[in-house]
Amino acid sequence: MGSSGQPDVSQCLSQAVGRLPAEDGRHVAELLLSHVLGRDRAWLFAHARDPLDAEDIARFEALLERRLAGEPVAYVTGRRGFWTLDLAVGPDTLIPRPETERLVELALARLPVERALEVADLGTGSGAIALALASERPQARVVATDASAGALAMAGRNAREHDIGNVDFLAGDWWQPLAGRRFDLIASNPPYIADADPHLSQGDLRHEPMSALASGRDGLDAIRIIVGGAPGHLRVGGWLLLEHGWDQGEAIRDLLVRTGFVDVATEQDLEARDRVTLGRWPG
Repeated sequence: MGSSGQPDVSQCLSQAVGRLPAEDGRHVAELLLSHVLGRDRAWLFAHARDPLDAEDIARFEALLERRLAGEPVAYVTGRRGFWTLDLAVGPDTLIPRPETERLVELALARLPVERALEVADLGTGSGAIALALASERPQARVVATDASAGALAMAGRNAREHDIGNVDFLAGDWWQPLAGRRFDLIASNPPYIADADPHLSQGDLRHEPMSALASGRDGLDAIRIIVGGAPGHLRVGGWLLLEHGWDQGEAIRDLLVRTGFVDVATEQDLEARDRVTLGRWPG
C-alpha cells in the first residue's frame, strides 16, 4: 500500500494482471490505467509507488470488469491509435487494425504530394483510412462514405478532433452517394468475412458491427459491388485498392482483371499474408 493506505500504481497493475488473460494481461492493464489517469505508460513506470485515489481505483475497476466480460479494449477506452492519429471508436465502427495501415501506405505511394487529387474511401467507419490519407496529402480532397449514421458521426468527430478539413463525409451504401463523381484513387476496407465463418462469434469480433465484417457466403459480396462500380467512378489511370482476407487475393485479382483493370497485384502485410489487392483503370 502507498503511504495513504491506498494501493499504489504498481500494486493496482499487479492485481489487474493476475485477473486478465496471461498473453496480454500486462499490456491491457497498463492501457486501461493510463486511460483512467490520462497519463502515458512511461508515467506509470516513473510513478509506480504513487498511491491512487479511490475514484481512480473505482474507474479502473469498472473498465477492467468490462474487459473481463469480453468487451474489446478499444471500446472500453473509446480510443484506438491508427497511423499517426488517436481515433475515437465505438460499437458503431470497426476497430482500426494495424494491417490496414498497409492499405494507407500503398495508397500514399500512388498519390503525389503536390497535386490536388480526388480520393474516395468507401465504408469509412471511424474514418481511419480517409483521415490518414487526408492528413498526409493536405492538397487532396477526400470523400468518405458509410451507410451507418453512427459511423459517420464518429468519423466526423475524429476529423474535428484532429483539425482535418479536407474530408467530406457522405451517407449511403457504397456507390450510392457518389453518383456522377470520378476519383484519382478509391480505397476501401470493406466487409470480407464469410457469413458462416466461426470467427465472427469469437473474441473481439463478437462486439463489432456485423455489417462491417461479413459479406455473403464467400465474403466477397461487397467487393464485387465495389469492383463492378469502380470503372464508372475512376479517372483514366485511377487506382482501386481493396483490403481483404489472407486467402482472397487470387479471387479478387481475377475479378479486377475480368472487369478491365490493369497492373493488378496483391500486396502482403507485415506478417507476409495477402492483404491488399489493387488495380489501375486504363480508361
